[in-house]
Amino acid sequence: MQQIAIPCLFMRGGTSKGPFFNEADLPSDITARDRVLLAAMGSPDRRQIDGLGGAHPLTSKVAIVRRSTKPGVDLDFLFAQLQPDKETVDTTPNCGNMLAGVVPFALETGMLQAQGDTSTFRVLTLNTDMQCDITVRTPMGPQGRYVEYEGDARIDGAPGSSSPITINFLDTAGSVCPSLLPTGNVLDRIRVEPTAELGGFEPFEIEVTCIDNGMPLVMFRASDLGRTGYESVADLNADIELKTRIEALRRQISPRMGLGDVTNKNYPKMTLVAAPREGGSLATRSFIPHVCHDAIGVLAAVTVATACVLEGSVTQGLAVMPGGLTQTVSVEHPTGEFSVELGLDPANPQNVTRAALLRTARLLMRGDVMVPAATLTR
Repeated sequence: MQQIAIPCLFMRGGTSKGPFFNEADLPSDITARDRVLLAAMGSPDRRQIDGLGGAHPLTSKVAIVRRSTKPGVDLDFLFAQLQPDKETVDTTPNCGNMLAGVVPFALETGMLQAQGDTSTFRVLTLNTDMQCDITVRTPMGPQGRYVEYEGDARIDGAPGSSSPITINFLDTAGSVCPSLLPTGNVLDRIRVEPTAELGGFEPFEIEVTCIDNGMPLVMFRASDLGRTGYESVADLNADIELKTRIEALRRQISPRMGLGDVTNKNYPKMTLVAAPREGGSLATRSFIPHVCHDAIGVLAAVTVATACVLEGSVTQGLAVMPGGLTQTVSVEHPTGEFSVELGLDPANPQNVTRAALLRTARLLMRGDVMVPAATLTR
C-alpha cells in the first residue's frame, strides 16, 4: 500500500520525546489528523513496534506548532498525549517537557529567526490557553546563528548535560480545572468506596489537596495509604492494590474538581507526597495517571511547588521551605529533583505570581514519518 511522507523533527524535550510537526503539514480535519498521529506513533500496540513511539507514555507524545495570530504571541503549541496500547489522542492536558522543544523546533524549521546570542519568544499552549516566555541560546556560527544544544545544564531524568532552556510561565492557575483550587478548599477529606469495576479493597477515607497550577493534581500523603513515598517506580507499578485504590480515588474526586468522568482521561495526575530525604523540599511519586512517572512532569512540579506554599495543604508538616517572596522549591522524584522558582505576591504570600524553571532539549532526527495513505482518506 502506498505511504505518505509527513515532515517532522524528532526531539527530546526535557524528560520526554516525540515528533514535532508543523500544523500545516497535518490534516486540518481533526479525525484524520488523529489517525495520522496514531499511525505515526504505532498506537494502539503495547510495544508500538510499527511506529515512532517508545512503549511508554513519556515517549508517546506529539507536538504540533504553528505561527500565532494572537497579538504579542509568537507561537501556538498543541500537545497530544497518546498511549501505547490505546487508540486515543488526548489534547486536553499540557506538557511542560515537550514545551521545551517548541522554540528550538520553530528555529530549526525557519518558522522563527534567532534574535541574538539568546532568543526569547512567547508561546501559547492551546491545550490550556496558557502563555509562557521561552529563552534558548542561539550563538553565531559559520553558517549564521544556530540553536545551541550543548551546555552544562543538567536536569534529573535526562542523561548528560545540555544548553539551558528557561521557561517563564505567565498564568498557569486553573489550566484545565475551573480554578487553582477547583474544589474551593485547600484540603478535602473524601471517603473512597470500591465499585464493581474497581474493588478488592476496604472503603477508606483520605485527605487530599486538589490543585491545578498548570496540571490538575490530586495530592495525598503516601503514609495515608500505607506507603513511604520513597518506593521505586518498579515497585509502585507492580503494586496493584495501591494502583486500584488510587484510581478509585481519582474517579471519585474528579467530579468535585469540575472534571466530570475521567475514566478515559489522562488527568488528574495522582501524586504521593512525603518528607524530603535528599535535601530537597518535598518527596513525590507521581502517577500519570496509571503509570508511575520515572521523574515528574514540568507542570506537575510547578503545581506541587505551589501546594507547598499554601497553608493547610497536604504538604504542611512535610515540606521544607526556604521562606521569602522568591522561593526555589526542590521537588524530589524517583530519579533526582526538579527545581521550580516561585514568585509570591507581597500583599498575599500564598498567591503565586510567577513560576520559572529550567529545561533542556535536543534535536534527535529530522526527516519524514511514513504513514499509510489510507489514514488520510478512510
